[in-house]
Amino acid sequence: MQLSGFSAVIVSAALRLTSAAQVSIQDTGRTLVLNNISYFLPPVSVSALQDTVALPAGSPGSLIPFSVITTSNPGFDEAALQDTIATWSIMDDVWNNAFLTGVFVDFNGTERSPSVSLSAAQKKLGIDVVLLSPKYRGGVALTKTLPSGPYFLESSTGNVFEALRLYNDEQQSFLYGTIPDAKGGFQVLSARVPGAATETIGVPSRLYFTPTVEKPFAGKRLAVKDIYDVQGLHTGCGNRAFWQFYPPKSATAPAVQRLLDGGMILIGKTKTSQFANGELATDDWVDLHAPYNPRGDGYQDGSSSSTGSGTAIAAYAWLDFTIGSDTGGSMRGPAGANGVFGNRPSHGAVSLDNVMPLSPELDTGGVFSRDAKLWAEVGHWWYQNSTSFSKFPKKILFPTDFWGTSFLQNPPAGNSVSGTFNTFITKLEKFLETNRTEISFSLTWNETKPATVSGTVQQLLTTTYADLISLDQIALVADPFINDFGAANGGRAPFIDPAPLARWNYGRALPAGRKEQAAANRTIFRDWVASEVLKSDPTTCSDSILLYPQSRGGTEYRNAYINPPSAPLGFSSGRLAVHAELPDMVVPIGEAPYNSTVTGKTEFLPVTISFVAAKGCDLMLFNLFAALQDAGIIRPVVTGSRMFSWQDLSEIAPYH
Repeated sequence: MQLSGFSAVIVSAALRLTSAAQVSIQDTGRTLVLNNISYFLPPVSVSALQDTVALPAGSPGSLIPFSVITTSNPGFDEAALQDTIATWSIMDDVWNNAFLTGVFVDFNGTERSPSVSLSAAQKKLGIDVVLLSPKYRGGVALTKTLPSGPYFLESSTGNVFEALRLYNDEQQSFLYGTIPDAKGGFQVLSARVPGAATETIGVPSRLYFTPTVEKPFAGKRLAVKDIYDVQGLHTGCGNRAFWQFYPPKSATAPAVQRLLDGGMILIGKTKTSQFANGELATDDWVDLHAPYNPRGDGYQDGSSSSTGSGTAIAAYAWLDFTIGSDTGGSMRGPAGANGVFGNRPSHGAVSLDNVMPLSPELDTGGVFSRDAKLWAEVGHWWYQNSTSFSKFPKKILFPTDFWGTSFLQNPPAGNSVSGTFNTFITKLEKFLETNRTEISFSLTWNETKPATVSGTVQQLLTTTYADLISLDQIALVADPFINDFGAANGGRAPFIDPAPLARWNYGRALPAGRKEQAAANRTIFRDWVASEVLKSDPTTCSDSILLYPQSRGGTEYRNAYINPPSAPLGFSSGRLAVHAELPDMVVPIGEAPYNSTVTGKTEFLPVTISFVAAKGCDLMLFNLFAALQDAGIIRPVVTGSRMFSWQDLSEIAPYH
């Protein structure tokens, strides 16, 4: 059909009116490059100058990088400014000298006639604009007082915007970066480092925050495993269909909120293997690409399921803490593989409401850190229902089942992985004023197990873990998701990665009553450990500490195909804390060399050790690690391919 000219004009005008009415423009912020560093300006300003007369004329939207300096110095001059610059350069990775284009000096002292003399510094440092707060003569006010730090000032409006430095997620550890949404929740960061092929993460200046008793972690940057709900964000659990199908969450998990209440700043969500099941990088990750372990040649598996959090904390100095979960080893495995501090807490130590379950009977929430003392501080804040103990056990349990019978008979020394373990344990013995006690876990079980139980501990627990996680997750996650998705998509099934699918198929084939039997077996084992192995103590919380090797510096290349996934059967050292509900904490102690088939050079991988204590003794262990760091027996780790800075290598690791 062809319209006449008059009709066409009417239709055209109507379309224009309809289009105009439907137009919606939303400011999502701005990305810019300053001194070759990428920054993001959030869409909402944090303050504004009440008078812009003092500003140089600029085109609409033009920006001035400037620094807010709060001082109690009544005579702020060039020397005071230089001191400020020196301090900020060390403290903060967001601020740089380009933010001296403008300076706003805000006096918070008691002097009645404060003065600023920066005329000499202006030329020397390239300062174009000096603004003073109203306490100075001729000063200009901000609509909202700002903390010290770097900002961007819009010259035409006087609006002031925070500066978020943008970093490239080279390890592919993150799903996305986040920023607050001004509604009590968060939104996905709408920025990208120019030319970057991976996710971009934005971090605010550390200068904006001052720790207090109420907020001891003010300004500390946090990343969260994507099984924890966060208001305003999707929870994807490593599955693309799950992420897309369910809406953003309306509430934040209490465990995450506790850390935010302590002042931490959420900067992103990290990847998890699918539905928190164990997956190998090359064999099993299909929906998402597995994050990269930064240690060694950079092509080793990062372990799972908290691999995004584990690889990120080992790779990025601009990140302070990450959290994950541990059901069967999902904190301890990444801590060992990536050479960082990481813990499985006592079961129930932190709320896991609004967190995707693998098995509620076994699930726990843990935190990764590069520094034992900071790790301990977070532990004390997060695990509120635990009791702190300042005295430590005098007994070290050394299970030959987990170490090998020859370790005690011929204590290893020198440049070997076993020598690294022995050197560390010897220092620990001296610190605790005790000697290790050799035990056989299997023999102790056979001699002291309940009279009603027959068989070995391996026989009792061979299928317990696999039965619980498969049956629980089928009921709580798999079936609800598959049914919801099918009902909305014409009966189609969502894609599931090989590992969770294999476990769910295992669970679907189990006969009735297997969950009840698994739970009963776990209870038998838990009660036996509490009465015969790791007993409570009124003075030291736990009467002893059990040690076992967490990682031995072995390779697990990403470019090697292993085997198809299967149900996680059997009992091993890593299952002890799982079934007995105990704290199991991983400590980096050294490095092991290997000849990399990727680089053709000698590279180094982490050697780590696990500490296990009686249930509820988490804070005692945190206190012990802080004391060991003070004593120089353990050291903070650094980011990158090596765990330790060069000055630490001669004391910590035999390889240097």
